[in-house]
Amino acid sequence: MSSSKTNNLAIPLEKIRYNEQGLVPAIAQDYLDGTVLMMAWMNQASLQKTIETGETWYWSRSRQELWHKGATSGHIQKVRSLRYDCDSDALLITIEQIGDIACHTGERSCFHQINSSKKAPPADTLSEVYRVIRDRQENPYETSYTCQLLAGGDNKILKKIGEESAEVVMACKDDDGNAIASEVADLFYHTLVALAHHNVDIRDVYRHLQSRR
Repeated sequence: MSSSKTNNLAIPLEKIRYNEQGLVPAIAQDYLDGTVLMMAWMNQASLQKTIETGETWYWSRSRQELWHKGATSGHIQKVRSLRYDCDSDALLITIEQIGDIACHTGERSCFHQINSSKKAPPADTLSEVYRVIRDRQENPYETSYTCQLLAGGDNKILKKIGEESAEVVMACKDDDGNAIASEVADLFYHTLVALAHHNVDIRDVYRHLQSRR
């Protein structure tokens, strides 16, 4: 089978190495924050349909049939990119998860269990920090700096953003790489607090950045 290209997907299908059952593992990863959402199996036919339709199709080992992810639940996966690893025996699919639920249990990711306790799977650093800020917002305590900022509202939060912006400018003027990185980190953090205060999800920011690429 030759290389196929549909919906801006291109992969040399003849290079993919399947196991003895004719299957290859496929990891689905969120295109915005990098969260690993699930692992499933593909065969040659499901990979071909994934490329042709721009939505994920897997092979169900239990039912022994092709499986269009989300066909019943509506939680389909729109494919943004498709890659294979250095040994050509594993696939990485970056997706837009419709409904934000990939796991059959109703969780966002199948990888939500740590020591039998449900916990959100790791994402990029900014998303992780935003998640902590949201937690402080929902479960405040007096000694938390984040809680103090949120309690102060726009007056306190925006004052800090102004101060941190000025610090970034000064660090850039001094051409101090370490100071620039540190001050930008402070600015990012205080901006994330502002997002949380106004109930703006960081993933909405990512969507705007993606649209401008």
